[in-house]
Amino acid sequence: MEYLTSEAYFIERFDRLARQLGLPADLNLTQFQAWQTRLKEKLAALLGLANFESTPMQPTYDTPEVFDGYSSQRVEISTEPGIRMPFYILTPAGMSPGERRPVMLALAGHGGGGKEAVAGRRKIPIISERIDFYKYDYGLQLVKAGYIVLCPDARGFGERREKLSQGAAPDQLLASSCAMLNHMAQPLGQTLAGMLTWDLMRLVDYAATRPDCDMARLGCVGLSGGGMQTLWLSIFDERVKVAVVSGYFYGYKDSLLRLNANCSCNYVPGLWEQADMGDLGALVCPRPLLVESGSRDELNGERGLANVTEQLAISGQAYRLCGAQEKLYHSVFDGPHRYDGREVLPWLNHWLAFEQAH
Repeated sequence: MEYLTSEAYFIERFDRLARQLGLPADLNLTQFQAWQTRLKEKLAALLGLANFESTPMQPTYDTPEVFDGYSSQRVEISTEPGIRMPFYILTPAGMSPGERRPVMLALAGHGGGGKEAVAGRRKIPIISERIDFYKYDYGLQLVKAGYIVLCPDARGFGERREKLSQGAAPDQLLASSCAMLNHMAQPLGQTLAGMLTWDLMRLVDYAATRPDCDMARLGCVGLSGGGMQTLWLSIFDERVKVAVVSGYFYGYKDSLLRLNANCSCNYVPGLWEQADMGDLGALVCPRPLLVESGSRDELNGERGLANVTEQLAISGQAYRLCGAQEKLYHSVFDGPHRYDGREVLPWLNHWLAFEQAH
């Protein structure tokens, strides 16, 4: 039986209609900055950012836990009315009274149980296995290097899963409820990508209230879906001074249209008509952006790293125009879809002028 499918049509439509607000060639600096403003405004509308509702944060604090070289405290804040966001704040041991440290947001992607894996919490065997598989404990790595680190649960992950993905079974602990959230949100003028971005901007607001957080040296790092969150947050919140996007920087056509069974959090109505991922990277310019790619990451699509380097070439056009070529870097390791991190800490220490890392 021959099925009458639609994929070929959508690929042809992508080729015909995509990237209508993509970065043009031959702009001067003033024109480039106007393009950034225009595209950011369009993307904010697509995410529905104007439809989110502010509310007092009302933080609550659990008792801190002391570990070897750092402490961990679970905190909750409100990000919208009735919406609570839990996160761990990891603080290096030995900080002096009144000392301020650079602060990192360490954002989780799929398959690790949210903040648990990123914070290196290994009590649950399946979480420990995922930490080893994805090298997921980059939040723990960063606090041990001397940074204050905030490790949140995104909506739909960890403690914030919707009803059908709750429970203690291993597959449920690792599950996310992205599709449910997007289905509820989009008809009400929001998107899941917008939710993730909004919540993280509120998390940055929280960090700004802490006397131990040096907000002039704020960075963000994430793998996969955490890389997606890092990219969107860095576009809309310039308080992020340096960004590390791991396992999430590639052309939409190969990686999200052809690989169309990827998670719902990637899909924003109307996005592909306006921009590709290289254009999004250009919106981070001129702040430092490190993209980390595995040479055998299946999410890069059938053309592999070529699908990444094409997009980085678009971003690179922006960085060259701004005279900031050294602030865009592609770190490639030989491996599959996971975090590597070998070049991340030197990059962060350099751009955040942090010499106390240990």
